[in-house]
Amino acid sequence: MPINEKEYNDYLLDQLSAVERIERQVKKGDLEAVKEEIEILKKEINRKLYQKPPLTDNRQ
Repeated sequence: MPINEKEYNDYLLDQLSAVERIERQVKKGDLEAVKEEIEILKKEINRKLYQKPPLTDNRQ
C-alpha cells in the first residue's frame, strides 16, 4: 500500500497524541483513567481501520 509523506506524518502525529494522552493520566497516578483512555484510543483506531469508504481504492 503506497503511503505518502503527509499520510505518514499524520499517522505519527496520531500516535504521538495517543501517547501524550496516556502520559497525562499516568502522571496523575490514576490507573483507572489510564485504562479508560486506552479503551477510547482502541475504539478510535478501530473506527479508522474499518471506515467506509476505505482510504485507499484497491481496484485497479
